This record gives sequence, structure tokens and C-alpha cells, in this order.
Amino acid sequence: MPILIWNRTLDMVEDNNDIFADIVNVLLFDGESEVEENELVNTTVHSQYKAEDGKVHEQERDIAKYWKRGGTDIVLYGIENQTKVEKRMPARISGYEGASYRGQYDKKTIVPVITMVLYYGTDRKWTAPKNLKSLIKVPDNLDKYVNDTKANVFEIAWLTDEQIAKFTSDYKIVANFFVNKRKNKDYIPDDKTTIKHVDEILKFLSVMTGDSRYEEILSDKEGVSNMCDVAQRLEDRGIEKGIKEGLQKGMKEGLKQGLQKGREEGNQMIYSLVEDKSISMEKGAQKLGISAEKLRANMINAGYNCPDME
Repeated sequence: MPILIWNRTLDMVEDNNDIFADIVNVLLFDGESEVEENELVNTTVHSQYKAEDGKVHEQERDIAKYWKRGGTDIVLYGIENQTKVEKRMPARISGYEGASYRGQYDKKTIVPVITMVLYYGTDRKWTAPKNLKSLIKVPDNLDKYVNDTKANVFEIAWLTDEQIAKFTSDYKIVANFFVNKRKNKDYIPDDKTTIKHVDEILKFLSVMTGDSRYEEILSDKEGVSNMCDVAQRLEDRGIEKGIKEGLQKGMKEGLKQGLQKGREEGNQMIYSLVEDKSISMEKGAQKLGISAEKLRANMINAGYNCPDME
């Protein structure tokens, strides 16, 4: 699956304020309702930097939101989605957070920037360094002067049942999906979690599973309120597809058999006419599109008497 499509699908889910707040509250505050969805405000995810080649390059976060309370900025939260382990993640985060601090330069108050790396890999845990100093060689006598950016990595597929139970938004479905996908590659979500953002969740499941039936449900989503409903719709569509394919196969086989039967009856009619000398062997062969010799052989094999060829 192209990483860009995968990433955009998750961004679409996580960008909802209720889901974003839920992620922050569970992963950073152990399920306490510290951040309210109406306290989150989107901010730019774009920044620029000048590389060694002298060219200006653009970097883009996945999601960034200010946490505001009473009109005052408290924290700038950022989310980075990862499907693979990235060795230099701390350096990348350092670039994002540096740009975010620079963006606050003209503000009256500069607030802290916290980046959460949501790792969705299911084959292995995060094995790369989680702090900048692990990537660079720092002389001992300079160590205290080097800032050490930390990568706050959360391994979603390894969350515990207790942690998942603390989610109150649609993100519970997302987390459950990856935890169970790690344990069973053929997992199909069927829990009773209520779905608020039906479109986003169905598109997410369609991309993650490669099963187009999830998006088909979007055209008839009335009555879909939880994953049990979705699982039932999937089963119903599977049955409908099976019936349709069965009917098509049956019609095709029936047509094939009908044509064969009609061909056999037509052949027998010609054999009878030739046997009764109502038509000549050559005329019968012409009607069947075969040679007279072939017609004679076919008639003998079918038990008909063959007059001498004229």
C-alpha cells in the first residue's frame, strides 16, 4: 500500500478534534480528560529549511494543533504517523519543533511543542533511537551543551486492553484494529464500539484492509452505528456477491449446455435426413460445415446408417 495514501487516511481520522483530544488524553494523561475538543485549534503543518545544496525545502507535519484555554495558548501538539521504524526520527522531530518555535517568535508568549509519534507497525516494535544524542557523536566535554530532542514514540499495535478501554472516541476502533491485526492478519473489526465519524472510519478500514466493501457501505450507511453493524453489512454483501456470482455462473453454464444440446439436436436432424436420403451426404456436410468424410464418421459413431456418398 502506498505510504502516502495510508498516511492521509489516518490523518483524516485523527484530525477530528474529538479524536485528537482523545489520543492526547489517553497517551499523555493516562485517560484523564485534560484536553477538551473545543480547546483545540489547527495550525499550519508546513515549514521550510535550507539544505546543504542551497535550495529551500519544505517539510510538513502530519497534524498540528494548539491547545488553548481561555484564549491563551498552552501547548502546541503535533502528531507524526509512522508505519515503519525510522532511524533518524529524533532529528526529524528536532526540525519540526524548531520550526514550530520559530513560528512563535513574534508572539507574546512561546509555548512548549510536544510531538507524538504514533507507530502503527505490526511486525516488530520500534527499535530505532528515541533521542537525538543516540544518533550523534558528542565529545564528553561538550555533552552538557547539546540539546537532546526526544521522540515520544507510542507503539499503537502493542497497547494493552486497559489502555484501549480508556479511549472514548472512534480512535478506539483504530487502536483495536492494529492490536488485533498484529495478532491475526485476517482480523475483521466486529466490536460494539459506537462510530461517530462513519465516513472516515469506513474509508480507513477500506484502505487498511484492501476490502472495497467498506466503501460500498458508505452509499448505504443509514443504520450503521457500530462495528457490529459494519461486520453484518460486510457479511450481507458477501452473501449477495456470492448469490450474484452463482447466478451468473449458472446462467453461463445453462447457456453453454443449451447451445451444446441444440447443436447435438441439429446434428441428429441432419443425420436423419441423410440416412433417409432426403438430402445428400454432401448437402448435409455443407449444412454442418464439415467434410462429407467427417459427416460419415460422425453418423457411424452416432449409430446411423450411411448411404454411399454420391
